[in-house]
Amino acid sequence: MASDGARKQFWKRSNSKVPGSLLKATPKVPTTPVKAKRVSTFQEFESNTSDAWDAGEDDDELLAMAAESLNTEVVMETANRVLRNHSQRQERHKLQEAPGPEQKPKPLAEPHLVPSGDLRLVKSVSESHTSCPAEELRKLSWSGIPKPVRPITWKLLSGYLPANVDRRPATLQRKQKEYFAFIEHYYDSRNDEAHQDTYRQIHIDIPRMSPEALILQPKVTEIFERILFIWAIRHPASGYVQGINDLVTPFFVVFICEYIEQEDVDAADVSRVPADVLRNVEADTYWCMSKLLDGIQDNYTFAQPGIQMKVKMLEELVSRIDEQVHRHLEQHEVRYLQFAFRWMNNLLMREVPLRCTVRLWDTYQSEPEGFSRFHLYVCAAFLVRWRKEILEERDFQELLLFLQNLPTAQWGDEDISLLLAEAYRLKFAFADAPNHYKK
Repeated sequence: MASDGARKQFWKRSNSKVPGSLLKATPKVPTTPVKAKRVSTFQEFESNTSDAWDAGEDDDELLAMAAESLNTEVVMETANRVLRNHSQRQERHKLQEAPGPEQKPKPLAEPHLVPSGDLRLVKSVSESHTSCPAEELRKLSWSGIPKPVRPITWKLLSGYLPANVDRRPATLQRKQKEYFAFIEHYYDSRNDEAHQDTYRQIHIDIPRMSPEALILQPKVTEIFERILFIWAIRHPASGYVQGINDLVTPFFVVFICEYIEQEDVDAADVSRVPADVLRNVEADTYWCMSKLLDGIQDNYTFAQPGIQMKVKMLEELVSRIDEQVHRHLEQHEVRYLQFAFRWMNNLLMREVPLRCTVRLWDTYQSEPEGFSRFHLYVCAAFLVRWRKEILEERDFQELLLFLQNLPTAQWGDEDISLLLAEAYRLKFAFADAPNHYKK
């Protein structure tokens, strides 16, 4: 109908005023001449280098508890507290570096990095003899989980363990027994013609994982091979795909650190861990990883449609929240798939240190659809975090190499908390109105 066409045209003409969109400044033509340097193109770069994101080398939803909505007030309070603490720390740092002539720098007390909910979380998980409500557990876990109760909390949040305390020992025993029945039934088939390609690819990929100090321990390598092979055999719709291997590490590290004293998760030494403990950790890791993958399995089916869709959504979202960055990437022929494919495929594990991944996953498991839907907003916040450096790069090759090797080696919990706070703000603005980030 004509009225429908007119309505569509009206909305097209008014798209700059859609709620949630940003006011756009007219881009100015740079007055300073760019140095006479031949800018490389994507085609030239691709022909001279290997695959841009190294895909060939390196690379249920969360059950009933993930179906409930997270309390908005709680998370907004957490986000604002993180930002306030960061601002106060920056001010104190400035005062410490540049004291006035008559002002002596005051000794700064180390900021209390443990969120206020942590003590309640420890009490709820460790001391309670009754069920801890799922919603309450997620609220307390969103801003970070203390190391002593992280293993049990992750098992609860993932849906692996029941909330009822009395049922947990029997559930653990049954699931661990079930996993090793899979090993006995399937693992000997790894050298069969039907499965040898899968096993060989797993065997090749594991040594390329990080951290090397953990992965290269023979016992760890064997555990990872079994977990990945059994998962692939039992999920023929996707089978094994590069990227799944990285998702084993955080669960294994969190569960094994319950039995070792090392603070550095990157260098966890399993040589002194008893064999029966290692067996239980292996089974727990398998089941928790399976729960995670149940919610994002379309990332790893043929042609990886889940990742393709999420990268497209990321591009649309960034074009609305920071059009200048989006236009800059377009002008230099950088495609989102060239850097964000790995962000989705590996859930940012190749972009930040393992300790940061563990902290990130505290929140992902506290968020409804944390590993799929919320991860999109984290990736958007992560990209815009580097806007200054991105806008300074004027060459395709340098820009792409920067996006594939972001300087996060020194990142810690505070950096991740700031990233999560910004991601939640984006979710709060866009999640309930997805058309706001579509042009």
